[in-house]
Amino acid sequence: MGHAFLRSIAVMAVLLPVVASADDRRLVPASQDTRPPLLQQVSFEQKLGAQVPLDARFRDEYGNTVALSQYFGKKPVILSLVYYQCPMLCTQVLNGMVSSFLPLSFEVGKEFDVVTISIDPHETPQMAAAKKDVYLGRYRRAPAYTGWHFLTGDDASIHAVTDAVGFHYAYDPKLNQFAHASGIMIVTPEGKVSQYYYGVEYSPRDLRLGLIEASKNKIGTIVDQVLLYCYHYDPAKGKYGAWAMGFMRLGGVATVLALCGFMVMMWRRDLHGDPARRAS
Repeated sequence: MGHAFLRSIAVMAVLLPVVASADDRRLVPASQDTRPPLLQQVSFEQKLGAQVPLDARFRDEYGNTVALSQYFGKKPVILSLVYYQCPMLCTQVLNGMVSSFLPLSFEVGKEFDVVTISIDPHETPQMAAAKKDVYLGRYRRAPAYTGWHFLTGDDASIHAVTDAVGFHYAYDPKLNQFAHASGIMIVTPEGKVSQYYYGVEYSPRDLRLGLIEASKNKIGTIVDQVLLYCYHYDPAKGKYGAWAMGFMRLGGVATVLALCGFMVMMWRRDLHGDPARRAS
């Protein structure tokens, strides 16, 4: 089987439904999984509320040994799992992140941070630094230089994170590439997985609302609070959708406020008398 054909299979695998919950996996016995054996190891399992191992140690883009806890505690974090020498999908994930960050009024390094971790234990801080230069050069916002971190680490540290968040991947020695799913996660300041966003394009509106929820409403505006009342995050789809009950409740509140306003107006009118009657 030629390398081109294998590469096509790998691309199809990461773009087709490799995202599954634990319950979904139990519904499909391994004997009925028709994917190639390598790709049967690939999935993006939702683990909402899972704790990211903040004691896991990596190397930053400058070669310093760091613990993940250094990047948590104050702000929500967008977590991405890629590898820097990836010839296909990882570049699209990073491109999609920058494209979604640019329209946001929130800035990397101010309202939220970003942690990008390589899943390849052989990659180096020099590779991470080169990738950081590329994407911060596209983003062009100064706070991101201290808010977007590109990390590398050993196999144990990498798997501690990927296992915790349900990111399952496999190495293909024939192609010297990793087969993996695509997506990013929003993590709370405490290190709990809050939301998953799949694919390589991410709605700026959804990211904004997700970051506000992960921050427990410490960022955002009153308008955002209204939107969160009307839009609900759907874990199955990995995005926000209109919540009918929210709209109904908001409509009910608006009706009550309007009635209250009308009653106050009439009460004041009765209290002070009708100006037209007084004139006559």
